[in-house]
Amino acid sequence: MKIGILALQGAFIEHEHVLEGLGVETVEVRLPGHLAGLEGLVIPGGESTTIGKLAVDFGLLEPLRRFAARHPAWGTCAGLIFLARDAGRAQPLLGLMDVVVARNAFGRQVDSFEAALDVPVLGGEPFPAVFIRAPMIERVGPGVEPLARLADGQVVAARQGHLLATAFHPELSGDARFHRLFLSMVADPGRPSRPVQTAVVATRNPRSQ
Repeated sequence: MKIGILALQGAFIEHEHVLEGLGVETVEVRLPGHLAGLEGLVIPGGESTTIGKLAVDFGLLEPLRRFAARHPAWGTCAGLIFLARDAGRAQPLLGLMDVVVARNAFGRQVDSFEAALDVPVLGGEPFPAVFIRAPMIERVGPGVEPLARLADGQVVAARQGHLLATAFHPELSGDARFHRLFLSMVADPGRPSRPVQTAVVATRNPRSQ
């Protein structure tokens, strides 16, 4: 299996380490030709406007859109914004996932926090989600399946067919279950996840990142 990681800006190295630890070949994607032969794509956290601008500058925006329209793609934090159809402001987006997001919805970097999320589709213990200047999923379309919520009901992870999105940073958690979920989507894109009802089960003290 060969997975691309958009490497224009942000936390792409951390995703590489997790995936390679799972025995997956990774490719850093910076140019359209780097998409050739890939089976899936991870769009990491970082700064969504910078990622979009660089994608335009490198002629990547349309190739990325075509690739993610046909192959599994996973956006984390800024990658969620980049996948979304609406980010509440004018910026380059792939516009493939039927969600409306708000940028930096939980505050500045000093307001970063961790929450232990119940994510039934992952099974096992609560997932240690790391939120750093995270976006908020304000609305989801009818084809979008929420996978995890905060205590107030806010959706922070979702799936739409072959597209996966998390408002947090699984690559910083020390827990590879979201990466395994994505790899299972790459292996069998048509397999649906089971219906879930999710909630936060514990919240750790906020920390700055």
